[in-house]
Amino acid sequence: MDWDKLRIFHAVADAGSLTHAGDKLNLSQSAVSRQIRALEESLNSTLFHRHARGLILTEQGELLFDATSAMTKRLDAAAARIRDSEEEVFGELRVTTTFGFGTLWLAPRLPKLYEKYPDLKVDLMLEERVLDLPMREADVAIRMKEPSQADLIRKRLMTVRMQLYASREYLNEHGTPTGIVDIVKHRLICQNTSAAQVGAGATLVQTLMAHNPQSLLTVNNYFGVLQGVLHNLGIGVLPDYVTQDFPDLVHVMTETESADVPVFLAYPEELRHSQRVAAFKDFVQDEIIAHRKQLRQQGKI
Repeated sequence: MDWDKLRIFHAVADAGSLTHAGDKLNLSQSAVSRQIRALEESLNSTLFHRHARGLILTEQGELLFDATSAMTKRLDAAAARIRDSEEEVFGELRVTTTFGFGTLWLAPRLPKLYEKYPDLKVDLMLEERVLDLPMREADVAIRMKEPSQADLIRKRLMTVRMQLYASREYLNEHGTPTGIVDIVKHRLICQNTSAAQVGAGATLVQTLMAHNPQSLLTVNNYFGVLQGVLHNLGIGVLPDYVTQDFPDLVHVMTETESADVPVFLAYPEELRHSQRVAAFKDFVQDEIIAHRKQLRQQGKI
């Protein structure tokens, strides 16, 4: 197949419009339309349903769009590798991690990365869904479990536990619980067990719920849980790494915590020599070393 026609087809399928695709490609609508018709004729298939609101892919068009999407991602990966300098760190780096880790731990530390590499462009994608690194949905992932794909380079960064925290003001007003049975006297702030989260965290919440907390606030991410705790609403289930940036939080019911949750950094084998990936990996490892050092100084490990 004609590579140029495939490029134009991909742009049209992505935009859903001949006009928008033409604007992106700097081609007239008629030129784009001719290329699409020629591609359909060469394949003896209709690739788009045409209607007043735009274009919709046919079943055959969906198959071709899946293929061109994979090709585009591979080409982007090759271009990224070519652009990587042996001495400089610049360009875009797409990093994916969970909403909680991204907002509570990673994002607050990024100024140090930009201070060292001001030309780096980080695209931080926060979601619980595991993005496909080999298909280049992201360059680097920080995940709360070991990646399952065989063609990824992975490194275990640290271990996290979900624990219970409250503000001093809340405890002064409502008292400090000494054990899990005391949750009946307090408001619990946590993620709903049906929300996307690590299994260890959901198990801890289920255990706490079985002891009938007096009141309940559920939020679909740990950032929201933290805000509830900071505003004296109750006792929150939070990852233990929040203690570094919020040292005034009080760890309560210390016997009640989740199982260990391993944290892994992973990236595709094809980015092994990427200077951007190496810079980000070194930055994260340095920050974790500093995190552990601070916890030791505070007597928490």
